[in-house]
Amino acid sequence: MDKKLPIIFAYLKELFPSPKTELHSSTPFQFVVAVMLSAQATDVQVNKVTDKLFKKIKIPEDLLTMGFATFEHSINSINYYHSKAKHIWETAKLLKQWKKIPSDLDMLLQLPWVGVKTGKLIAHVLYDKPYIAVDTHIHRVSNRLGLVKTTNPEKTSELLEKRIPDRYKDLAHHALVLFGRYYCTAKKPKCETCKLQSICLFYKKNNA
Repeated sequence: MDKKLPIIFAYLKELFPSPKTELHSSTPFQFVVAVMLSAQATDVQVNKVTDKLFKKIKIPEDLLTMGFATFEHSINSINYYHSKAKHIWETAKLLKQWKKIPSDLDMLLQLPWVGVKTGKLIAHVLYDKPYIAVDTHIHRVSNRLGLVKTTNPEKTSELLEKRIPDRYKDLAHHALVLFGRYYCTAKKPKCETCKLQSICLFYKKNNA
């Protein structure tokens, strides 16, 4: 494990020198909204909606002034938009009361629709917290490379945060997501050009 990490993160740094989320936002509240919309939706789908929406919404008060019906209609191309609209609306009301998006994970988990993965992502992006918010991409890549041997993203997140040193954590989340999204894909991964073949359990298993 310890020998694998420098190899993995050197390659990820080569592929993604300055990795960041592909969700568009310019304010902390916009990022929270974008992340909440992204559940069961692609970043591309979310950005199509928010690129228009965020011209009107910067802070929670902007959303509440817009009115629920208008807001709900503005996101109706997103999966589960009705439920998401209600939860984001309630989140805006809470954040207006709190005056600030909290950095504490337990506080973030009090927001509607915000689970552990979403809370960790918000804390990591907005406050540089050393969390690794594990989605399907990170879960797949981590198991293929042998960083973990788990059956669910929650356990993967728990183990990665223990096993990956802090010096890699700024890079880890976004780089692993992008690597899984564009290289180590679920179907037809680009194994033939990957520089991690020598340490990848998935490659060895399928090219024995």
